[in-house]
Amino acid sequence: MTVAAVPRTQTKSGYRYLVVGVLAVVYTFNFLDRQILSILNEPIREELGLSDTELGLLSGLAFAMFYTTFGIPVAWLADRANRVRIIALACTIWSLCCAACGLATNFAQLAAGRVGVGIGEAGGAPPSYSLISDYFPPEERGKALALFSLGVPFGSMIGAAAGGWIAAAYGWRMAFFVVGLPGVILALLTLILVREPKRGGLDPTADGATAHQASPPLLSAIGAFFAERTLVLVALSSGLSAFVGYAMLSWNPAFLIRVKGMSLSEVAIYYSLVLGVTGIIGTLSAGWLADWLGKRDRRWYAWIPAVAFAISIPFLAAALYARSWQMALAFLSVPTLLKIMYLAPAIAVIQNSVPPGRRTVSSAILLFALNMIGLGGGPLFVGMISDFAKAQYGDQSLTIGLGALIPVIVLTVGAHIAAARSIGRDASKA
Repeated sequence: MTVAAVPRTQTKSGYRYLVVGVLAVVYTFNFLDRQILSILNEPIREELGLSDTELGLLSGLAFAMFYTTFGIPVAWLADRANRVRIIALACTIWSLCCAACGLATNFAQLAAGRVGVGIGEAGGAPPSYSLISDYFPPEERGKALALFSLGVPFGSMIGAAAGGWIAAAYGWRMAFFVVGLPGVILALLTLILVREPKRGGLDPTADGATAHQASPPLLSAIGAFFAERTLVLVALSSGLSAFVGYAMLSWNPAFLIRVKGMSLSEVAIYYSLVLGVTGIIGTLSAGWLADWLGKRDRRWYAWIPAVAFAISIPFLAAALYARSWQMALAFLSVPTLLKIMYLAPAIAVIQNSVPPGRRTVSSAILLFALNMIGLGGGPLFVGMISDFAKAQYGDQSLTIGLGALIPVIVLTVGAHIAAARSIGRDASKA
């Protein structure tokens, strides 16, 4: 498909920030629709009689399998077709499927709705990464991608606040309807406001010009990704980071309600505020630090999350054994801030390491690892351990489940250190 180029002067104007803003709002609804289930876990469990393992499947694996399976072929299409239209269509699909979850009366129906959300969201983030990279030059992409990634904390915050409040006042089914249906309008606004830019128009070649290589066949693009050790290590370390992050995001509300005595209304007020504030600080600081420190030493793209996850360990342990929900929430705020600091640096490494024609597929492979390992494994891991420990510990079993994440965090730190060493070797060769 032939696409009219957006002039280079256009990419220097405020319009490029409008594009990032619109895409960030789409990503906010993307993450809101994805994570709303974690806020509604307890009322859904009580009404439908589900186990923690089943909730872990719904929160993670049922979504992640289809999100990742469809993500790579959709990304391959986005490297050839109009990315704006793909994002708008995807937004429509995941929004309608999220709303349909409110009609579920059993596990199978709720799982079908989650599968639909996963299929739709496969066309959200990877094309957006590629679009943003064609509006910002390489040295500014960390900042731009961090602004886009604010959709994660904003989606989490709005989901906790709106989902908790609506569920407390009108029931969990209404919460799905209210957060899902507005995405259809947002999809239309995206088509109106965002223009498709020239691919690779801001990527310099050796002579200072700009060029765009043709997109390779899908299998060639996948093979090229796995042929680069740094990209594989970044994907693996990101997957482990997401394992911890999604496990906490999925189970923190249930932990605070079931174990620490927090009410759903208090979750809507206080937990949502912590999610929003810490997420914004963590996302923006990671993007800014990656651009600033990365100019001095590229290894900081992986050192930043390694340090962040190492610091989070004692605070998570303190939260698990806090005597009140207020103390638990205060301690949880630190790992909640730090667990997101891997995302913007990882995306920047991928976008800056591959040619424009492979960016969307490469981003989809990153998200494949991130979501299959993280979203598919993290919530299910904690849920299974909680069910296993329930006979001995009762409602305290979630404490055991979340505590089991600490060894995974140690492994995550090691993976980021390995990625940093590989980035350093690449820089030395260059």
